[in-house]
Amino acid sequence: MIIPFLRRVAVPLLRISLGIVFVWFGLLKVFEVSPVAEFVARTVYWIEPQLFVPALGVFEVTLGVLLMLGRLMRLTLLLFVAQMIGTFLTFFILPNVTFQNGNPLLLTVEGEFVVKNLVLIAAALVVGTTVRGKAGLGTGALGDSLRGERLADSAAGRTPPAGGA
Repeated sequence: MIIPFLRRVAVPLLRISLGIVFVWFGLLKVFEVSPVAEFVARTVYWIEPQLFVPALGVFEVTLGVLLMLGRLMRLTLLLFVAQMIGTFLTFFILPNVTFQNGNPLLLTVEGEFVVKNLVLIAAALVVGTTVRGKAGLGTGALGDSLRGERLADSAAGRTPPAGGA
């Protein structure tokens, strides 16, 4: 009883959770109260921080809203990948800030902040598995839920009841 419910809601909740994180972090940048604004500015030093940090915030809010709505998911996940690549630039541009004593095994607080994005990437991969499905499912929470349930049933070797979703 609980497993079918979890199959129905897990991926949409994961997608919405990702969206909330991006909207929240983006708004902090837009309103210039982000604790990582200086870190971001130092990473992308070739663009004026007063322009880049709020623009990145708008980008993150847009990404988050698209994730929460479940719309344009292929484009949204592509933009997500671009944003994640950007976050990992810090390891190459600011290794003295992300690693303790230059040791890549000893992360600083900033390094830990970036490494936690691996969890966001894994979550996006799970969400991405629901983007392509059977024709007619569409996008959004309902389509994602049905697609996730069908994928889970298929992976477990079960077939849906005749005439049912």
